[in-house]
Amino acid sequence: MRIAIATTQVPFVQGGAEIHAQSLQHALEQAGHEAEIVAIPFKWYPPEQIMDHLLACRLLDLSESCGDRIDRVIGLKFPAYHVQHPHKTLWVLHQYRSAFDLWGLDDCDLAHFPQGREIAEAIRTTEDHLLQEAQGLYANSQNVAHRLERFCHRHAEPLYHPPRHADRIYTREAEDYLFFPSRLNALKRQSLVVKALAHTKEPVQVRFAGAPEGPEIMQQLLDLAERYRVSDRITWMGRVSDAEMLEGYARSRGVIFTPVDEDYGYITLEAFLAHKPVITCTDSGGPLEFVRHRENGWVADPTAESLALGLDELWREKAWTREAGERAHQTYHELNINWPHVISKLLA
Repeated sequence: MRIAIATTQVPFVQGGAEIHAQSLQHALEQAGHEAEIVAIPFKWYPPEQIMDHLLACRLLDLSESCGDRIDRVIGLKFPAYHVQHPHKTLWVLHQYRSAFDLWGLDDCDLAHFPQGREIAEAIRTTEDHLLQEAQGLYANSQNVAHRLERFCHRHAEPLYHPPRHADRIYTREAEDYLFFPSRLNALKRQSLVVKALAHTKEPVQVRFAGAPEGPEIMQQLLDLAERYRVSDRITWMGRVSDAEMLEGYARSRGVIFTPVDEDYGYITLEAFLAHKPVITCTDSGGPLEFVRHRENGWVADPTAESLALGLDELWREKAWTREAGERAHQTYHELNINWPHVISKLLA
């Protein structure tokens, strides 16, 4: 089949969603199909632009190209997954979150604009209507499926997929650091970890690997570490290569991943493949589908004091940490996470 993967991309920005689309394209080609990524530029500011972009996607017909039929569209991200096609399957990475689960929270940028409420309501109404077009509706996690059920009353089947470089991830003897690999931003909550270090009883060391979304984010974290007097226990690695990232996982004692209501979270699965337990929070979303408290990781309340208990546990209890890492690796392989399963579902 000739398959178009419809997604949205902010020009010059590469992240998990872009990796997801590229991995899907590769898996489809490995299965014998022709696959092409149709990445539609997206600008969410000012908010009035959002509805313009949605309209542009609705006017885009992907049923054929240069006279050749496109057999199937697989839509991944809002608003690109609303392009027109008679055989469209959605595998939703996430909706426009500021209009749904983030509405009313501090991190909801849309709510701070004068017309924010009206635009959010327009997005919800349009989304509810257009989702009915899909011949198949899947989500990349149970967390995203719950949102579709909650806000749009649509049932979506969760469909887990492997992280990039799953076959290259390895493990080594643990060294004296915990690893937090993620871009630096408010929703990933590196700041919570910085504050938690001030409450630990053990000399926990943390390595953060990831580029900041802006220079102000980096400065805020540096100032916070200085204020809490934990700068000497933190390494800011910045943007790292794939090889450095894999080495960071392999030699860590454990992995920290404390986002706010994450959609899926490759980091959890990458840590499990590296035989490392994961510390996450009760409101972290996607990681909670895999992390079991005191079995293959640690689930803390989203407070500095509670998180500090988990950091201390992984640092102090070396034998338990190794055993939890082995159980984490076993958990991954029990979940049937593989691309042939994904492709068979999406093309059913």
